[in-house]
Amino acid sequence: MSRKKARDNAFKCIYELEFIKDKNLDDILNNCYEENNNSNEEKDYIQMVLKGVKENLDNIDSIILSKLKNWSLDRIAKIDLAILRLAIYEIIYVDSIPDKVSANEAVELAKTYGNNDSKSFVNGVIAKVIEDKEEENGRKENI
Repeated sequence: MSRKKARDNAFKCIYELEFIKDKNLDDILNNCYEENNNSNEEKDYIQMVLKGVKENLDNIDSIILSKLKNWSLDRIAKIDLAILRLAIYEIIYVDSIPDKVSANEAVELAKTYGNNDSKSFVNGVIAKVIEDKEEENGRKENI
């Protein structure tokens, strides 16, 4: 399985959700699988991420907004927003993927699909999310 390919495909599915909110998730997934000839493992990952982002969207978006001062989701480029949603989902909800891997892959997606500022923007937000997660885990371990 190529996790990089699967993550790229998952990102595109999340991006598609932003524009077609009422579209059936299964339709998005099936179109993705047909276009990309995904392995079963890739399909499992893509489905997990897309459904996880959709189910936890309010929490993920509140995390994004908590890292930005005086921003709204509408102000964030749609590509960057999809990348952030994917990375934050992995960081917060998927323990099997190291946070640094999620961060590095998010920056790579930003380099590939975003504008000139995307890499720095995505990296800055993700770094704050990881820092807060590590602080929270440190507090739990000290209790």
